[in-house]
Amino acid sequence: MRETCHIAREVLDEAARIIQPGVTTDEIDRVVHEATIAAGGYPSPLNYNFFPKSCCTSVNEVICHGIPDARKLEDGDIVNVDVSVYYKGVHADLNETYFVGNVDEESCQLVKCTYECLEKAISIVKPGVRFREIGEVISRHASMSGFSVARSYCGHGIGELFHCAPNIPHYARNKAVGVIKAGQTFTIEPMINAGVWRDRMWLDGWTVVTTDGKRSAQFEHTLLVTDTGVEVLTGRLQTSPNVFPWLNS
Repeated sequence: MRETCHIAREVLDEAARIIQPGVTTDEIDRVVHEATIAAGGYPSPLNYNFFPKSCCTSVNEVICHGIPDARKLEDGDIVNVDVSVYYKGVHADLNETYFVGNVDEESCQLVKCTYECLEKAISIVKPGVRFREIGEVISRHASMSGFSVARSYCGHGIGELFHCAPNIPHYARNKAVGVIKAGQTFTIEPMINAGVWRDRMWLDGWTVVTTDGKRSAQFEHTLLVTDTGVEVLTGRLQTSPNVFPWLNS
């Protein structure tokens, strides 16, 4: 899992380096595909339940599962790139939301808040904590900033299977079952909306968007629970591109 997650991080970083106005999400997908294959892996999303591409690219009001296409990214967009890699029998999964050129202040705050939601959720992960508490932490931080938490999609167990138990909702007062135990590997991946939490799906059967057309951001890590806490398997590397201004302060 450590090895696969390291590869997935490097693949996502390759994608991050090319993001700028004028680049298409198809080009991002090509970089992800080629970097994954070059590392000896396979892009988990490709042909997963007939998903046609090697990564998900979710622009602006797309909450998750956007399909890469020929649309050029425009100055002021935000885009989430979600990378999953299958290597040596196990899957790794992570994503980040990036700024395209000059982004408005509310979008900057939305992306920063989403990053913080994931960080705060990870900080409570250790053996004995209930899975339902993760959603409480995320929801509290999002609502303090005036944002809402998407409810239809959740974090999940990962390893030999791409998606498996446990399910980890990101919203408050959820009914997630179970207690965190050492040795588990799972993702936390909050999707935070600038407006209402409700979503709808496009006719392509994959692309999920906000019902009010306002923007959504997401961050995701694959985690390993240790005896005393948590190891972030998909954590940023010293070589990761410096794209988030709040990490410099």
